[in-house]
Amino acid sequence: MFGFGFLKNGNVNCFSCFPSFEKKSCKRMRSESSRTLMSADAPPHRRMFSHPQHVEHNKPASRNPVTNDKAAIEDVRNKIFGAQTFTFRELAAATKNFRPECLLGEGGFGRVYKGKLGNTGQIVAIKKLDRNGLQGSREFLVEVLMLSLLHDPNLVNLIGYCADGDQRLLVYEYMPLGSLEDHLLDLSEGQQPLDWYTRMKIALHAAKGLEYLHEKAKPPVIYRDLKSSNILLEHDFNAKLSDFGLAKLGPMGDRSHVSSRVMGTYGYCAPEYQRTGQLTVKSDIYSFGVVLLELITGRRAIDVRRRNREQTLVSWAEPIFKEPHRFTELADPLLEGKFPIKALNQAVAVASMCLQDDATIRPSMSDVVTALTFLGEGSESTGLASPPPEIIMPDVAKSDSCKIDPSQRETEIAEAMEWATSRNRQ
Repeated sequence: MFGFGFLKNGNVNCFSCFPSFEKKSCKRMRSESSRTLMSADAPPHRRMFSHPQHVEHNKPASRNPVTNDKAAIEDVRNKIFGAQTFTFRELAAATKNFRPECLLGEGGFGRVYKGKLGNTGQIVAIKKLDRNGLQGSREFLVEVLMLSLLHDPNLVNLIGYCADGDQRLLVYEYMPLGSLEDHLLDLSEGQQPLDWYTRMKIALHAAKGLEYLHEKAKPPVIYRDLKSSNILLEHDFNAKLSDFGLAKLGPMGDRSHVSSRVMGTYGYCAPEYQRTGQLTVKSDIYSFGVVLLELITGRRAIDVRRRNREQTLVSWAEPIFKEPHRFTELADPLLEGKFPIKALNQAVAVASMCLQDDATIRPSMSDVVTALTFLGEGSESTGLASPPPEIIMPDVAKSDSCKIDPSQRETEIAEAMEWATSRNRQ
């Protein structure tokens, strides 16, 4: 097996490698995790990108998006075979009419409830679209299409959906431990922090989910919204990616990128995507680097409670990336020094590679998986499966969501529909 490294001039150098959704007072309602359109005079940590719109096809905006959404739902019913359809009455019964005690959290799509399906007794998570929210039927359609046709152990499993009248609901497998954010960044009093190996296990599982989307799905899928609140945890801290409402098909043929209005969450978006609207799988890899850095440090991507120079995680870490003898300064104090030094150095090196300002020299997701494999699957007590080799460090440069406009809504729905049709023909 081979991993990856970087020479100081930026060239790639190969070398041998060294592996609840329990109710928590609606922690998903936090501004960092919601996709909210902000004005230009909002504080920097809340301001969304005001980048010019990039649309692949200049189709005229629909005058009746509700009618078009209903027509698209009919197409979904004809194309999707893996997801069950539920009536609104069934899902209302499953959640005791969406009682507050069943509420698990809330995001840009709407509220998420814990429910029990009457016909099978299965415990599920039910996401109910807020018709007045910032995300809408476009995200609903894309998520149904993507998760019905993409299947991997590290992607959350879509059980079914409801599209009765104006109601839009998604039914997922229930993830009992909630999100990574709950266990890493939102610790309640007395809650035990994640140990080193659990953190690396979660990082590895998230990397494998992205590897599937980027390198095994045909055409590739760009996740576009990787963050700690979208990594869900089942028993034993097995991690899965969730919330595919912003997912977009990757470039095909000789195209190097796809163009899109800048969307995502402040602090996680790749700098080139923010500047140009040009989206590639390397944009996801940057976001993964931010999440990996959160796992190492226990800090949020954006934290306005800290001093000015420490509010943006990547900017704070960049000077330390250039001085390997300082890597231990990045370790979460809650780890209390209980981690293998070589493993920490390797994890920091991987994070720094993913966070390269030049997208072309970021590693592929398969290379990241290879590098993390021994960090996530090492000895359960101490030490690694084998000591990792040293990595030559590269220089690292610095590095909110917007509502989608009607013309891009139609374009992306059409792309997803075409993709779904081609997948079902295979």
